[in-house]
Amino acid sequence: MSSNVKVQPQGGFVETPYIKDLVTRALAYLQAGFAVHFCGPAGTGKTTLALHVAQKLGRPVALTYGNSDFNPTDLIGGIYGYKERKVIDNFIHSVLKTEEEMTFRWTDAALTEACRKGYTLVYDEFTRSRPETNNVLLGVLEEKLLQLPPVKIGDTWLKVHPDFRAIFTSNPEEYAGVYRSQDALRDRMITINLDHFDEETEIAVTAAKSGLPLEDARRVVKIVRDYRTKKEYEYVPTVRASIAIAKVTRLQGLKPNNSDPFFRQICLDILTSQSNRAVTN
Repeated sequence: MSSNVKVQPQGGFVETPYIKDLVTRALAYLQAGFAVHFCGPAGTGKTTLALHVAQKLGRPVALTYGNSDFNPTDLIGGIYGYKERKVIDNFIHSVLKTEEEMTFRWTDAALTEACRKGYTLVYDEFTRSRPETNNVLLGVLEEKLLQLPPVKIGDTWLKVHPDFRAIFTSNPEEYAGVYRSQDALRDRMITINLDHFDEETEIAVTAAKSGLPLEDARRVVKIVRDYRTKKEYEYVPTVRASIAIAKVTRLQGLKPNNSDPFFRQICLDILTSQSNRAVTN
């Protein structure tokens, strides 16, 4: 079901020129009424960026996560529980009149609530849901109409609120558990492809998230980026590896020094844990 969150400005959010450019472009597309889709490998900041952009729009956020077990009800809503009303009339002493009424309760899910109230929908990892589940988005993004199921009492169509906006994130299609999205759906959104951060952004993010001094963070990032350039692994370490190494280094009171065997082992443990599926030559 929906998870409605009040997105606050994120403390420590890093805005380098690279990040500012992404945010500016995304806001331009959203303000023009288009859906935005951040697509990229794990660890490229898709979800953080999506929530930051949503916060910039200044509207409440309906947050939902893709799941292969999803069905349209998980996006739209459904009948969840009921309300029972019972009236006993004993106005005339010799006559007992009982009246019972049961009303089923409809509950909006994330998509319906966002469409109805003009919220910003953040649909994280949307391609982890089956394509048929996401078909309902076609009318929302194009005709600005949401079709409600027959069990919904009242109108079967909901006109989308003019303030409604949608931000999607996804991993590449070759990732496990990811479905290929419909061409018609991708055609209704503007995709911004993300890759690993540029070096200055990675250094700034690592320092902000770990608390390590900037110059020490720079040394850690260089180690990770050098490792990333090797062609021996299918899965390369992301900025998360830099943050993990930097955080452990700071908490252990170490300096990022290759001559320190403990520091070298920390790097080895974290880097290989992210790339332990080596390509067989």
